Amino acid sequence: MLCTSMSEHLFFTFSVENVSIWVHIPVITDCWKGDTSPTYCLGMANTLSTDELSKYWDAANKLRKNLDAAEYKHIVLGLVFLKYVSDSFTERREELIKEFADPTSDSYKSDASRRESALEDRNYYKMVNVFWVPETSRWQLIQNNAKQPDIANRIDDALYQIERENPKLEGIVERSYANAKLPVEDLGAVVDLIGSLNFGHDRHAASDVLGQVYEYFLGMFASAEGKLGGQFYTTPSIVKTLVEVLQPTSGRVYDPCCGSGGMFVQSEKFVEAHGGKLGEIAIYGQESNPTTRRLCAMNLAIRGIDFDLGKSSGDTFTQDQHPDVRFDYILMNPPFGSNADYPREQLLGDARWKKYGIPREKPANYAWMSHAVYHLAPKGRAGIVMPRGTLTSNQGADDTIRKAFLDDDVIECIVDLPGQLFFNTQIPSCLWFFNKDKSKWKNDRTDQVLFIDARKMGTPISRKQIEFSDEEIGRIAQTFNDWANGTYEDVQGFCASVSRSDITNNTDSLSPGRYIGTEDVESESDEDFATQMASLTEQLSEQFAKSHELEAIIRKNLSGLGYDLA
Repeated sequence: MLCTSMSEHLFFTFSVENVSIWVHIPVITDCWKGDTSPTYCLGMANTLSTDELSKYWDAANKLRKNLDAAEYKHIVLGLVFLKYVSDSFTERREELIKEFADPTSDSYKSDASRRESALEDRNYYKMVNVFWVPETSRWQLIQNNAKQPDIANRIDDALYQIERENPKLEGIVERSYANAKLPVEDLGAVVDLIGSLNFGHDRHAASDVLGQVYEYFLGMFASAEGKLGGQFYTTPSIVKTLVEVLQPTSGRVYDPCCGSGGMFVQSEKFVEAHGGKLGEIAIYGQESNPTTRRLCAMNLAIRGIDFDLGKSSGDTFTQDQHPDVRFDYILMNPPFGSNADYPREQLLGDARWKKYGIPREKPANYAWMSHAVYHLAPKGRAGIVMPRGTLTSNQGADDTIRKAFLDDDVIECIVDLPGQLFFNTQIPSCLWFFNKDKSKWKNDRTDQVLFIDARKMGTPISRKQIEFSDEEIGRIAQTFNDWANGTYEDVQGFCASVSRSDITNNTDSLSPGRYIGTEDVESESDEDFATQMASLTEQLSEQFAKSHELEAIIRKNLSGLGYDLA
C-alpha cells in the first residue's frame, strides 16, 4: 500500500487481484501519524465519490468471476455487515474504556476489576444501538485468517456467534460461506477488499461510508441481475421523490413490501438532513422473501437504524406482521404486472376491503393501495408506485374503488412517470399519494387533487435506464409543497390542481395529461398490454410462416430458370 498526505487530504492506493484502487479522503490532520501504518479520520465529508465506489465495485466484481450475481451479493454484503458491526463494537468498547477510567465521567469506576466487568455488560452497547460481537467474531481475527483454507467456516461461525448474542438478528444473517462456490483464495481476497474499508474511530462516519458502500453495491447487484434485481431494489431517484414529497420527520414509517430497505434509509436521511436525529422515526416493514428480508435488516443495522420487520417473512395479505398498527407514513413499491395477485377468495371478508370494496385478484394493484390506506393513521400519508393503467382502469372493481377513494377524499397527488426508471419492468408507471385528512394538513385542499406530468424528465444513465436528477426531484417536491401550502399556481404542461367535480366530469380518470393539457399518452392496463403483446406475437408468427411460404415459391421459380440460391 502506498500512502501520502497533503495538508488536509489523504491519498492512498492498494491492489486487489491486480486491480489498483486509488482513494482520496479528507482528513483531520491531527489524526495523521506519518508512520508506515497511518491512521486517519474522516473530515466533514463522510462519503466516497462515485469514482471511488466504482473502483471498489470493479475490484469486488472481478473476484466474482463466473459466480452468479444473485449468490455473490450475499457473500459481499454479508462481509460489509460483519465489518461494520465489528468495527462499531470495537469503537464503542474503546469509548467505554476511556469513560470508566475518567474520574470526571458519570460512568467512572475506580476499581480496575469493576471496569473489566463493566466492559462485558451488554447494556452499555445496546443503549447506543451497537450489537455485541464475541471475540471470535471480531473482524481483525477474520482479516488475520483471510488466507487460511478454513476462512469460509470461520466467517459462518463468526456470523452464528453474533446472531446468538443478538436475538434481534435471529434469522437475519445468512450463513452460507462454506457452501458458496467461490474459491477460498477469492473469498480471502474479498475479505481483504472489505477490510480495506477503514474509516477511523468515528462510529457514525463508518456508518455513513459503509452504508454508502452497501447501498452502491446493492444497486450494482440489482443492475447485474436485471429484472430480478428490481424485486429487492427500487431505484434511488424514485425513493427520493417519494420521500421528498411525503417529508417524514417523526412518527411511524411503514413499507409492507420493503425489499432491501431503501425507503427506510432515505427517510432517515431526510430526517437528519432537516435537523432531526436518528431514531425520530420508527421503522416498520414486511418482506415476503426471506433472503431479501435479510438484506434489508443488514442495510438498516449498518446505519444504526432500529427496525421492526415483524416476527418473520411472510405474505403481506395473509400474514400481515403489523395488523393492528396504524402508520404516519407509508412508502411502497409493490409487485405489479399481470401476474401479481393476492388470494382474493381467502380474504373476501377482510377488514381492509370493508370501506372501499373488494379488489380484483389479478393484478393486485388496488389490493395494495387498499392495504396501505387501511393502515394509515388518522392524519397519515402514503406514497405508492403503481402502473399507469391504475389511473384509468375499469377492469374488475378498479373504477369502483378509485371512485370510492375520490369520494372519501384520500387522494392528494398523482405523478405520471417516464419509462425506463426501473430495473424490473417497462410497464408505464406513476406515483399515487394519499392523505387521510387533507382538510387539516397545512392548507385545506379538500376535494382537490394535484396532477404532475413528469414524463419528460429524467437523464439516461445507461442504454436501458434513466433517473431523475436532484433538481428534477426538487421541482416535483417544491410543486407539491407549494400546492400544500397554498402558494401554488398551475403550470401549463407540467402541473394542475383539479377539483373533484372536474374529475367526475372526466369519468374519474386520474390521468394527469387529461387535466394538464399535455398530449395524453394512452394508458394501458397490464391486461391490455399482455393481450396486445399476445396478439402481436400471434400476427408476427403468421407473417413469418407466410414469408417462409413465399420464400419457397421464389426459390422454386428461380430454380426452374436455372438459378439456385445458396
